Amino acid sequence: MTNDPTSDETTRRRTTETVPTDAGEARVTWCHAENARLLLAVSHGAGGGIEARDLKALAAVLPAHGVTVALVEQPWRVAGKKVAPAPKTLDTGWRGLWPALAAPGLPVVSAGRSAGARVACRTAAELGAHAVLALSFPLHPPGRPEKSRAGELLGSGVPTLAVQGGNDPFGKPAEFPGGAYELVEVPYADHGFAVPKRAEISQDEAVAVVTDAVVKWTGSLG
Repeated sequence: MTNDPTSDETTRRRTTETVPTDAGEARVTWCHAENARLLLAVSHGAGGGIEARDLKALAAVLPAHGVTVALVEQPWRVAGKKVAPAPKTLDTGWRGLWPALAAPGLPVVSAGRSAGARVACRTAAELGAHAVLALSFPLHPPGRPEKSRAGELLGSGVPTLAVQGGNDPFGKPAEFPGGAYELVEVPYADHGFAVPKRAEISQDEAVAVVTDAVVKWTGSLG
């Protein structure tokens, strides 16, 4: 990674905003880029928040490449609940946030990890997203490949990048169907992009695979 997520410069360029939605109040942490050309709005999954290693790394790295990052805490998380609501409610919250995300006037890349990635895919076309970034897309529940959610990923309707751990129990890269999207594998990584100590790459290197892929991809978006 090219930047430390806890650096003083990164911290100085952050602001926080509370946004009301029909699903409750959401919170957006803005990580501002100078002369931004894109906005990456990224939400967490059902089992964690914006402190996830990949989200922290993207927020640290992307602003130096002209991409402002909006880290979105969904209403259920802001309210202190420990269990995410139904997909319909998650979509309602994301729709309610969209005007605030679009307000800077930049093309918005709709992004999320795990359940947040599903939300981004389901709502991209209707909200006018410029593209979709799906981190650790949960292709199926663990051990239930017949319960495929591939239709959500394939149906985003906009340029889409999926970044997937090579050992993700929610769907390994080899399980993903062909389609009009890009797929990058993080070797040895699980659903949270953690790699075992015995892996041939370090944890920092695994996270760098994520950030490097997203930097390259966002750089290619017109």
